[in-house]
Formats: sequence, structure tokens, C-alpha cells
Amino acid sequence: MRKVLLALPLLAMGAAALAAGAPATFGSGWSEDDLALVRSLSIQALPPVPADPSNRVADDPRAAEFGRALFFDKRFSSTGDIACASCHLPDRQFQDDRPLGQGVGRTGRRTMPIAGMAHSPFLFWDGRKDSLWAQALGPLESPVEHGSDRTQYARLIAKHHREDYEALFGSLPDFAALPANAGPNAEPKAAAAWNAMEEAKREAVTVVFANIGKAIAAFERTIAPIETRFDSWVASPEFPAPGLLSEEEVAGLRLFVGKGQCVNCHNGPLLTDNHFHNTGVPAVPGLPQDEGREAGVRLVRADIFNCLGPYSDAEPDQCSELRFMAPEDHSMRRAFKTPSLRGAAGRRPYMHAGQIQTLTQVIAHYVAAPKAPAGHSELQPLDMDEQDRRNLEAFLRSLDEVR
Repeated sequence: MRKVLLALPLLAMGAAALAAGAPATFGSGWSEDDLALVRSLSIQALPPVPADPSNRVADDPRAAEFGRALFFDKRFSSTGDIACASCHLPDRQFQDDRPLGQGVGRTGRRTMPIAGMAHSPFLFWDGRKDSLWAQALGPLESPVEHGSDRTQYARLIAKHHREDYEALFGSLPDFAALPANAGPNAEPKAAAAWNAMEEAKREAVTVVFANIGKAIAAFERTIAPIETRFDSWVASPEFPAPGLLSEEEVAGLRLFVGKGQCVNCHNGPLLTDNHFHNTGVPAVPGLPQDEGREAGVRLVRADIFNCLGPYSDAEPDQCSELRFMAPEDHSMRRAFKTPSLRGAAGRRPYMHAGQIQTLTQVIAHYVAAPKAPAGHSELQPLDMDEQDRRNLEAFLRSLDEVR
């Protein structure tokens, strides 16, 4: 597992101490294990962004600047008015506040924030991509997100971004004779045009397409998670006594790492284990059945842009997450990725399709632990009274950005 998960032994030790009522060694009532657990949640514990061997330009500043330009370029869509930044709004934590993402059409899931995602081994709610660059390619070909195709994107690169592209990836082929619109995942006319192309031309276009994703990923790797009031408190001289956090917020933190069991999944400095869990979230009427991680495992294995694929810059032994990924089984049905709680108070609605509107309702859901609509929920009902719930919500609001 990546370095961000190295705090897990401390988490288990600290949570166990709290649950068992271990003797406190500090006047505030926090034991040494408690404090180690709390510090492991702070942004100060976040390691450097891990290397991505599948993307040779991942940490090239020129690629990051090129990727930034692509991220905001609305020409990279079928309508000419959708960019990556249309759903990943920089001033809204790189998400859009909608229950379901809206590109050229409506998606079936919530837009996820980008900050800190370079630490995650799998992307999307179902983990169907294993790198930021592979993730960036999915929306470009989605009929309801950017809605276009590979030859259009290759032409746009040649016309508007040639110099930046060639400085990183070498000379572009001559795309003058390419169909205006062709791609393997496009609408029928474009798909037929793609199939009619010579294999060598399809390959040349796909290489450019993969490199678009790698440049966008280089930019996204620079998007850091926000610093919160909680982080400022942990770094302050008054820690662990209330100060920058109120007594109510500190009481909520105790619940978060104790009987609330939130830390079981929302752990480490990103406040996510980057794993997938069925928590009994209700389905949305009218949307197709969503299998979650069960389908995601199949999709990431089959993806030609995965770490082991022909467009990856990695050696096979550098693809450990994919090679040793848990196999698909029914326990993963409707299991969705644990989102980071950093800034969560400011980005309602919640869950993978915006099913829950407020933090109060989110806490009520976890306390009640309803049966899952499919698969098996991991939740068990919690003994939390109204004051406990208010305290826990107060702590969650301390995870908002320092302004």
C-alpha cells in the first residue's frame, strides 16, 4: 500500500485504547496512543506525493503547465463548452456541488474532488482507473461528460497545443487525412470511422490521447489537499486542549476516533483509507443499478490505459497495486470509495450520487445503519444520543478550509 496508509497500525492501536477506556496520561484526558492517532489525521502527517512510474512526465513542470491549459480548455468536448474545470471547479474544491455530474449530459454519480488524489491507488467511486492519467481519459470519451472522440482531440492538440505537446512527447504525426470524428467509444458514426482507419493511424492517435491524460495528471498532482482548522489546532501550542477547536468540536473528535468508528474508514492525513465500502447508501430512483467496486475491479483490469497496459511507462513489477488487487467478488457489490472528509462540510450533497443532503442526515444514516439495497452493508447501529451527534457534526465542520 502507499505511504499514506502507513498510519493504520497507529489508528488501530489508538482506536482500541479509546474503546477500552485506556488510562489517560494527559490532563486533557488524551493518552499517548490517543494523541498519536489524532496527529496521524493531520495534514502534517501527509507524505510527499508518491511517484507514478506509469507516467514519465508526472513530475515535469512543463507537463503540469500544459496539463493546466488542457484542464481549462472547453474545446475538448463535443459542444465546445465543457472542460475538466466545468465539473471540477477550482473555487469549489474541484467539484461542482451537484448530486450528479453534468457535462454534455447528466452522469450517474457525484463529481469527486481532485485534491490529494495522487495518493490514491484507484480512482473514481468504483476504482475503475489506477492512475490520474487513466482517470482523466475516461470523461473525455464519455458520451455524457466531454462527449467527443480521439481524432477530434488529436486534431485539437495539433492545432492549438502543438508546441507544448512536442516539447514533452516529440513530433506529432500528420493528422490532415484523419476523419474529423472517430474513436472506439464514440457514437456509431464515429465508431465506424475509427474501425475503417488503418491500425497504424489508430495507434498514433491513441498515443496522443494517452499523452493528453498524462499531461492533465501532471497538473492534477500539484493540487494539494486543503489545510483545515483541525490541522491548525493539532499544530498549535494548546493542543490537545480546546483552543482553536471548541470543547464541542474536541468532544466530536473523541467520538470520531472512538465509539463513532468513523476513523475505521476515514483515517490517515487525507481522512480516507482509499478503499471501498458498502455502507447501505440508498439507490437513486431512475438511475441504472450501480454495482460499485464489483464492476470497478473488472473495468480496471480490462483498461488498456492501466499500469500494465501498452501506453503505460511502467515496468510490470512497478504495478503492484494492480497486480495484487483483491479479486472481484460479491462482497464488493455497491462498495464505493471512501471520500476524503477534508472540506466535506462545504460540499454537500453527500454519497456517490448525492443521496444525502446534510451532515446531520449523514450522521443519522450511520447511526441507524440501514440495510443495503444490494450487497451487504458493513455498518452496525451506533449508540449516539442527540448531543453526541451535534458534537460529531461540529468536529466534521472543523475539517473545513482555513480562511
